[in-house]
Amino acid sequence: MIELGIDSFATLMAPPASVVKVTPVERLRNLLAEIELADQVGIDAFGVGEHHRREFVDSAPTVILGAAAARTKRIRLTSAVTVLSAADPVRVFEEFATLDFISGGRAEIIAGRGSATEAFPLFGYKLEDYDALYAEKLELLLKLRDDPYVHWSGKHRPPLTGQGVYPRPLQNPLPVWIGVGGTPQSFVRAGTLGLPLMVAIIGGEPRRFRPLVDLYREAGQRAGFTPDQLKVGVHAVGYLAGSNERAAEDFFPGWAQSFTEIGRERGWPPATRPQFDRAIGPGGAYLIGDAKTVAGKIMDLSATLGGISRLSFQMSVAALPHAQAMHAIEILGRDVAPRIRQVFNESNHRFGGSNSSTQLPAGSSARI
Repeated sequence: MIELGIDSFATLMAPPASVVKVTPVERLRNLLAEIELADQVGIDAFGVGEHHRREFVDSAPTVILGAAAARTKRIRLTSAVTVLSAADPVRVFEEFATLDFISGGRAEIIAGRGSATEAFPLFGYKLEDYDALYAEKLELLLKLRDDPYVHWSGKHRPPLTGQGVYPRPLQNPLPVWIGVGGTPQSFVRAGTLGLPLMVAIIGGEPRRFRPLVDLYREAGQRAGFTPDQLKVGVHAVGYLAGSNERAAEDFFPGWAQSFTEIGRERGWPPATRPQFDRAIGPGGAYLIGDAKTVAGKIMDLSATLGGISRLSFQMSVAALPHAQAMHAIEILGRDVAPRIRQVFNESNHRFGGSNSSTQLPAGSSARI
């Protein structure tokens, strides 16, 4: 079965047509309402990002997730992602262990290196140590997950000499995913460690990630992990409305605004409508449209990558009005999820017994 999730970057950017600025209080109130609705309609996971910039209010994601935990019952609560390279693994572990208690065992960490650079100078790190920081801190985080009394020394943090790190989470082990972009070494590292993988596919064609996912699975199997242990998730730009046309028209203005701003910082050309239309087309990475179209694209994406375990929608990049975001969450939970579950149930019935695999027979999307 494919779990469905939503990731939010808690942006303060207002919708392009809006003349009223979004306040931090309003944005956080709306975000908590979105997480609460996602829980009610059966979404499996909700992730909150981490940014340290004026246009975001998610610099302390575990605080937001803790507030969400008190308002929800079953949805899993994750980071999206924890910028581990610029964080203290002891503090990260303690915060998420505490979240695990508040949520009754629903916390997860998605540990990544981050796609922005502002956290490094803010917390006193050098950007050129980007990968070394991540590797060392991931090693420590995993040791802390296994044992409260760790003896450890490294280059970028004072040593631990057996001090107790508490509290210990309800879940044993506390789930840790590896968030990756397009670096082959990151896929191999996740496989070698036997950790679930969350792949950010925010453009281009998803099929170009298949060789990287294969690298992950091959590395994991060489390290002695079974295919069931090597879970693959995808973080993708997505949005739902009553029709394909309505979804595109709702999402494009805010998407163009956001990606043009990002591009200005990174030397990219302004975002265009033809670029957007290619991304929402049959071979593109975006999951934007009505329930039938998006459900079919999810199944096609799973087949392209050899099976996925979770698909997380990134809707906040378009700075949608709150009402539109809530409507999209309703469609995802009440219409898309049942369509996907039906395909898995039919597959289980057809092939006999319980089929927990995310790899379905060819043509599954045609039955959506």
